[in-house]
Amino acid sequence: MFKRKKIVWLLLLPGLIGLMMFYVVPFFGGIYFSVTDGSFENRFVGMDNYIDVARNPMFQMGLKNTWELSLLCAPVIWLMAFVLSAMLKTLKERSTAFRNILLLPYLMPSSALLLIWTLMFDYGGVINRLVTALGFERVLWLEEDALRFPIVLLYVWKNLGFSVVLFASALSAVHPSLYEFASLEGAGWWTQAFRITLPQILPTAFLVFVLAWVNAFKIFKEVYFIGGSYPSQAIYTLQHFMNNKFAKLDYQDVTTAAYIFAIGVMALFALMYASKAVRSPSEA
Repeated sequence: MFKRKKIVWLLLLPGLIGLMMFYVVPFFGGIYFSVTDGSFENRFVGMDNYIDVARNPMFQMGLKNTWELSLLCAPVIWLMAFVLSAMLKTLKERSTAFRNILLLPYLMPSSALLLIWTLMFDYGGVINRLVTALGFERVLWLEEDALRFPIVLLYVWKNLGFSVVLFASALSAVHPSLYEFASLEGAGWWTQAFRITLPQILPTAFLVFVLAWVNAFKIFKEVYFIGGSYPSQAIYTLQHFMNNKFAKLDYQDVTTAAYIFAIGVMALFALMYASKAVRSPSEA
C-alpha cells in the first residue's frame, strides 16, 4: 500500500509542479505588486493601491456588471440544465442524441459561436426578421445596452450542455422505484422533479451551481470579441478594466483589482459552502 501511494505521488508530481509554477507562485507573488507603487525602486505603499482602485469609477462599473451578469447567468443555466436533464431522463436511451446536441456549443470554438451569433443578431439577421414578423421594429442588438441580451443568451447556450451532462450522470443513480411509487400516489412530473429528483442529487446540484457561477465570470471573451476593449457601459466587465490596465503596463492596478475580486469570490463561496454544511446535518 505504501509503495502504491509513493507511485501515485510520483505520477502526480509533474502536474503539481506545473500547478505551483503557473498558478500558486504567481498568485502569492502578485501580492508584492499590489502593495508597491510601480516605480523603479518599487516602494512599499501598503493599502494605497487598493483604496485607489476601489475608488476608480471604471473598476466600480466593471465589478458591478460582472456580478450582475454572473447572478443572471448562473441561476438560469442551473435551472434550465436541471429541467432539461430531468426531461431527458424520461427518454432513456433516446436521450443520447439530444445530450450531444446540447453539448455541441460547449465543444465548438468561441470564434465559430460568435460568427453564428453576430449573423443571427445582425440588423438584417434572423432575430430581427422574427421581430419584424411579429409587428415590432428592428433592434440594434449588437450596440449599446441591447448587447447584454445576446451576450447572456450566448453564454447560457454555450454552457448549458455541460451542466446537463453533470445532472444526467447524477440522475442515473436515482432508483426508478421512487418514481414508480410517486406515480402510484398521483405525483406529476414537476412534483417528482423537485420533491424526489432534486433532494436525491443535491450534492451534484450544488456542484453544478458552483461551476455555473465560476464559468459566468468568464464571460469576458465573448464580450471582448463583440464589443472590443471599451464596449457599452452595460457590458463593461471587470476583465475589461484589468485587460486595459495590463495593456498600459499598470501591473499594480491589475493585481490589486484581481485580489479585490478574488476576496469577494472566496467570501461568496465560503458562505455557500457554510450554508450547505449547516443544512446537511439538519437534513440528516
